[in-house]
Amino acid sequence: MDTYFSIAQPTQAIFKEKGSKFIAFAYPVENEQEIKDQLDLVRKKYYDATHHCYAYILGKDKKDFRANDDGEPSGTAGLPILGQIKSKNITNALVVVVRYFGGTKLGASGLVSAYKTAAAEVLAQATVIEKILVQSITFHFEYLQMNEVMKLIKDYELKILSQHFDNQCQIALQIRDDLVEEVTEKMTQLIFALRASF
Repeated sequence: MDTYFSIAQPTQAIFKEKGSKFIAFAYPVENEQEIKDQLDLVRKKYYDATHHCYAYILGKDKKDFRANDDGEPSGTAGLPILGQIKSKNITNALVVVVRYFGGTKLGASGLVSAYKTAAAEVLAQATVIEKILVQSITFHFEYLQMNEVMKLIKDYELKILSQHFDNQCQIALQIRDDLVEEVTEKMTQLIFALRASF
């Protein structure tokens, strides 16, 4: 399978518990740099918050994940957030929960419940979409091979990322993972078969 589920766009929700305010954010992300950038933005905007706890999952196989309590008692914030991401069966997603302390301590179980609820609420509002894993591959061919190459692109409904046409042509295509081997093989056979006939 070359598909996975993620969220469509950034989403926000607010949850209040005994005076504390929990502002939850869910972001679609592709890599750790994007995660770092989003965390920096949240920390700058909510610089006066007590905690900025988060969790994320990356990759189709969901093996790259992290949970951070940001000063809350160990296991009371990051892990409940991570649990909610897992329960949605999504990946390439970051959830940040910003807490403003309201003066009443919630205790460990109260914190777990609050962070879990805040994460659940923001993910409930997020639109879950199916995404396709793709690769971009560049092919070189003669101008006289253009029609055959374009027919193959049309047959597989491939997206053209860039193209340069001259005597020697170059075209970059976006191909879904499950089709990469098949398309590359057909394109290579096509190009070499046509070259051999010139």
